[in-house]
Amino acid sequence: MRTPIICPSRPSRPSHPASTAIALAAVIALAAALPAQAAPELGSAQTFAVLAGTTVTDAHSAPNPPTQIFGDLGTSPGASITGLFSGINVNGGTVHPNDATAQAALIDATTAYNALAGLAFGTNLTGQVMGSPGLTTLTPGVYRFDTSAQLTGTLMLDFATNPGSNFVFQIGSTLTTAADSFISVLNATAGSGIYWQIGSSATLGTGTDFAGNLLALTSVTLNPGAQILCGRAIGLNGAVTLTDNLVSANCVGQDFGTGLVDGGSLGFSGGPVTPVPEPATAMLFLTGLAGLAATRGKPARNTP
Repeated sequence: MRTPIICPSRPSRPSHPASTAIALAAVIALAAALPAQAAPELGSAQTFAVLAGTTVTDAHSAPNPPTQIFGDLGTSPGASITGLFSGINVNGGTVHPNDATAQAALIDATTAYNALAGLAFGTNLTGQVMGSPGLTTLTPGVYRFDTSAQLTGTLMLDFATNPGSNFVFQIGSTLTTAADSFISVLNATAGSGIYWQIGSSATLGTGTDFAGNLLALTSVTLNPGAQILCGRAIGLNGAVTLTDNLVSANCVGQDFGTGLVDGGSLGFSGGPVTPVPEPATAMLFLTGLAGLAATRGKPARNTP
């Protein structure tokens, strides 16, 4: 358990001379926060555990347990969904074959994909293998692979002292994981985000335990026994292919017996969807704060 950091109480400040500085500081802080978030919201795609542009198929292979999905499942503009049924292996959500709900979700997922791709990265990991010696633990940030990315062994994603932040992985072409690869998420909360923006397709190897939101431009394939216990599989322009997998978009609603708690309650999608102020509204608010700061900085006039 981490030792909590206790901040000492601040001394009281004079109310009048500092009021202008405080108001101006609020204006500056809000202005800095307005342009963009560290990672995008998924919008209406947040309720989906599996979403595809063409088809979603599941191939059950006995004696393995069949695929179980917790959250919505949909396709758009394709409408083919094979082997998956509401109330049988899709729970906590509804099957949406190219209906208005799936169409809106695909638009929002595409918007999120483009926003992720446009983020400035902090570390380029091209040529390195996640989970291999020397690359076993990462802290929040934006990581870039110019071409393909691989995961083998165990990769720890540690939110450390910043649980409300995000991991973003920008992958130029494909993501593949070796059999029995594992992602361990540490010190996460409901507001933690993990995003995988993939320029082509993602393939999770047999028995892989994955975490976070796979947003692949083309397709996503989960080999037998692979699972996304907190996250989503989204193939924007292609198929999502499943074989006896577990996928949960909400680990508080369904953790499939893993004991995972609040860290994956929103499928590592960075918190609940919230409305974003229109630019005009935000600027009006900033103008009002600036005016308040200027007013507070003036001495009071005597009334004749």
